[in-house]
Amino acid sequence: MSKRTEQLGHEIQRILGEVIQYELKDPRVGFATVVGVEVTADLQIARVRISVMGTPDERRETMAALERARGFLRRRLAEELNYLRFVPELRLILDTSVDYSLHIDELLRRAAEERADSPPQQPEDDKPAE
Repeated sequence: MSKRTEQLGHEIQRILGEVIQYELKDPRVGFATVVGVEVTADLQIARVRISVMGTPDERRETMAALERARGFLRRRLAEELNYLRFVPELRLILDTSVDYSLHIDELLRRAAEERADSPPQQPEDDKPAE
């Protein structure tokens, strides 16, 4: 990723985050956070990774509402990024990395608890001779 596409990705992330949080009026949009944006080298496509808190149904509903608002989001980007001749097409992707990391944390916590509850025992043949 070039420096230009990286900077544009950060700018798109900032703008979309604000628009989703403060300007979208759709009640179906739950707690959604733009966690990253990758812009293609030709600046034609922006892959927008969105993390949504809630149940699987709430996530689906939020992503569907954001898909329906994609035109509005792109129009707001065009207003903010008026120095661009062409505003990238938005591809909204549900980001589940936060869920995955929470799952891994839970597994590690359980393993630590199990280890604390039952310390390792030495096998019979490894006991020191008396």
